[in-house]
Amino acid sequence: MPPQSPLHNVIIIGSGPAGLTAALYTARANLQPLVIEGLEAGGQLMLTTLVENFPGHRDGIMGPDLMGEMRLQAEKFGAELVQAYVTDVDLCSQPFTVRTSDAEFKARSVIVATGASAKLLGLPAERTLMGRGVSTCATCDGYFFRGHEIAVVGGGDSAMEEAVFLTKFATKVTVVHRRPTLRASKIMQDKARANGKIAWMLNSEVEEIKDGGTGQVTAMSVRDNSTGVLTDIPVTAVFVAIGHTPTTKLFRGQLEMDANGYILTHDGTKTSIPGVFACGDVQDHVYRQAITAAGSGCMAALDAERHLDGVPEHLQTT
Repeated sequence: MPPQSPLHNVIIIGSGPAGLTAALYTARANLQPLVIEGLEAGGQLMLTTLVENFPGHRDGIMGPDLMGEMRLQAEKFGAELVQAYVTDVDLCSQPFTVRTSDAEFKARSVIVATGASAKLLGLPAERTLMGRGVSTCATCDGYFFRGHEIAVVGGGDSAMEEAVFLTKFATKVTVVHRRPTLRASKIMQDKARANGKIAWMLNSEVEEIKDGGTGQVTAMSVRDNSTGVLTDIPVTAVFVAIGHTPTTKLFRGQLEMDANGYILTHDGTKTSIPGVFACGDVQDHVYRQAITAAGSGCMAALDAERHLDGVPEHLQTT
């Protein structure tokens, strides 16, 4: 059996903007939080190059640098960070139990900040060119492609919304969708089709994203599913908008979720279990911004602090 640690006031699962902000606020409240970072410490911003829309950084900051600063700030005020991956949780009895592959932790409260991951096409270049022309967030990166020709991959509401948004910057936006018809709602389809800057490649799939040896996106190769013909389209960016997957597998059967697996919260960041809170992209499928994740991390910390005011300091752990 893995060794047990002392009873913690709060365990934070996840170390993106939401988790580290929750860590900062709970640490400053003298709650001595334990942060279990997860496999992808730092969250999605670790795959981002320049972040220009995080308040306080007028010249921008590299995604990994921003997360490094947030991590150091949380540690400065007393947060303990563990580089481990949570394998199991028991949220149905107090104190809560959080297990990793080599340890077991007990806590009076838990903040879930495990985030969500963007679905990708599965092309080799997606990872290598992420942040270098490949993006999963138009709001984050659209500005960098002012005056360029770019592409959006997807056929749902999110893809239409991103395509329309990107026309504010790009001279042309080519929408690529693998089916002959779009999945988006009629109102979103009508809005996109009415935009003269949007071109359409339906019943088509991106076969390759190319960089021409530059380290930046220069073109995409698109296959027509009807004819099999490959066409190279010169673009400087490919925005993948085929959905997100919340990292909530650990909590199935314990926390209430919506049909897509996002944790349901109420009255701030409270979940269906008192003492368990959720913040960031794991419960937000609308905004998905670093700043909104950080804001909800602050909310979760304050909610946890208020909750702990009414919970005995020494819970039975056996």
